[in-house]
Amino acid sequence: MPPAALSAERAGALSRAESKRFRPERPASRGKDDATRNARGKSVILNIEEAVRKPASPGRGTAAIISRQPWDSLLPHLLKVGVDTAAAVEQLKRFTTMLIDWNSGISNLVSRNDLNRIVERHILESVEPAHWLKASGAARWIDLGSGGGLPAIPLAILGVGEHWTLVESRRNKTLFLRKVVQDLKLTNVSVVCDRIENLGGDDGLAGAFQGFTSRATMTLGPTLVLAARFVGAGGAAFLWKGSRRESEMVEDERWKAFWDFDGLLGIGAGQTVVARFVRIKNEL
Repeated sequence: MPPAALSAERAGALSRAESKRFRPERPASRGKDDATRNARGKSVILNIEEAVRKPASPGRGTAAIISRQPWDSLLPHLLKVGVDTAAAVEQLKRFTTMLIDWNSGISNLVSRNDLNRIVERHILESVEPAHWLKASGAARWIDLGSGGGLPAIPLAILGVGEHWTLVESRRNKTLFLRKVVQDLKLTNVSVVCDRIENLGGDDGLAGAFQGFTSRATMTLGPTLVLAARFVGAGGAAFLWKGSRRESEMVEDERWKAFWDFDGLLGIGAGQTVVARFVRIKNEL
């Protein structure tokens, strides 16, 4: 069963943490070369912030990529979570369009080699286990190293859980995530610009979640040790892992003090699996 609802005081602290402002940039270094690099860096930031303010509109090549994607391959997985499939696919297309445009014109979110198979490589991998995550009953979710919003944004679109907190330390990527949240009107998603190691102290986030996700970030052991700080007893962690999952589970076994391994779900046609772990009653 999900833990009891947060108190008003704790919920207020959580809200303040999730609306955390970006850290100020470091002062420019002295010297002509440093000044040039600093000016270029400011120009890039201004271009990114301008892109955030502008309404999203697909680039010339983006529409062609979107039209070639196998959107029908998502339908069986959307039906499993009981969503309006037409509305969900439309939102996923809008998200994917924004992802491709940002990746092509502003900064990398995914490998450029993946763009022509972005549904197969990224969207399908995100939504295929959605029914499993939804069945956990977790209401509040936290996603580590959200990057381009995979898997958290597609899962939020599909109504998995009631609220998502996306934690990403790189400012360019958090700007993209905030634009997605704004343009797609995802009122159930918050974005935190920080390293997850810096959170979970007096910010109201410790033990505040029932679900945790991570895809293409750190190795399994350290990820679960960090996740234990945020997920209460009985909650669940879902990790997207590749061929090294078994070796990672034994390389660093500190996670066993906080989690029980609770099964695997194979996704896609490759070696990717989603591993589920259940939080046990053991303090950090």
